[in-house]
Amino acid sequence: MGTRSRIGIQQGNSITSVYCHWDGYPEFNGRILRDHYDTTEKVKDLIDGGNISALHTNVGWNQETLSETGPLYYTSRGETIEMNAPRFDEDLFDFLEKENNEEYAYVWTINNRWVCYKMNQWENDKNPEKVEIPAGTVGGEE
Repeated sequence: MGTRSRIGIQQGNSITSVYCHWDGYPEFNGRILRDHYDTTEKVKDLIDGGNISALHTNVGWNQETLSETGPLYYTSRGETIEMNAPRFDEDLFDFLEKENNEEYAYVWTINNRWVCYKMNQWENDKNPEKVEIPAGTVGGEE
């Protein structure tokens, strides 16, 4: 079972985002986002590709080894971008309140930094809990 996440970019008040099925926890996707998607241009390029199966992999849909490591988009297995298009939300509240069953949500803010929210903390109309992305790299030292 995947640890689902939503990855978005804040532009003004609105947020444009995509779904990511695997490894959504801060110790993996959070670190990958922080370390590899550290400019607005890189984040826009990531989101423009549409919904994602895995954010950082070198394994393709047929278990083949890919020539480089990166996101595995659903469109790479033949699904249309229309089926996997980025989602637009008017503001952060709309982005966070949607019932999509993601465990984590990431937002590249207008301050050029990643903020992570733990979505299963959404109870009694309280905002989701902000979670720190741990120091270190994936597979590296803490």
